[in-house]
Amino acid sequence: MKIYTKTGDKGTTRLVDGGIVEKFDPLVEAYGTVDELNSAVGLLCSFITSKTKDTDWDASSGEKRTSVKDDLLKIQHWLFNSGSLLATGQNSIRSKMPQVTAAQILFLEQKIDTMTALLPELKNFILPGGTTATSQAHMCRTICRRAERHVALLAKTDESLSPVLVFLNRLSDYFFTLGRYLNLINKTEEIIGNKDVHV
Repeated sequence: MKIYTKTGDKGTTRLVDGGIVEKFDPLVEAYGTVDELNSAVGLLCSFITSKTKDTDWDASSGEKRTSVKDDLLKIQHWLFNSGSLLATGQNSIRSKMPQVTAAQILFLEQKIDTMTALLPELKNFILPGGTTATSQAHMCRTICRRAERHVALLAKTDESLSPVLVFLNRLSDYFFTLGRYLNLINKTEEIIGNKDVHV
């Protein structure tokens, strides 16, 4: 199987359901940005080294603990599925594909809550930065927000995409919290935003 097909040389692309659209179609913008986010998450994983040790996520629950890398890999699979949903124009086909679930949303919320419980109270705006992994987590957050904006436009006329919108909204909050958490466990101070900085 050849990597290049030449079918997109005239500015069109084929959707999962066989439909052909312009490469600047809102669906392509949405799933392309989700693909970009997935790549950014892969880069984030490569920055999380053996020195980045996780604390106990749920010490009192007795459940099997997972590492940040394990969680990010799971999220990458979910992003891939979300991208597939966005790359499908027909609801009749989309409904038969792996969906965004309430359990996935709950997973993100539980991770956010557990990390937040370990973090100092946030009283100021913070600048993106700190460790390399934290900086990349913020890159993931901002790409996720862009994907969310694209999906929000689609969801206005297609309610079947609303779960993807909720997933991306929660995921961006996860990346923000993860960035803070990675700074915490690496003993790196957060950078407080200062509105009074002048030339």
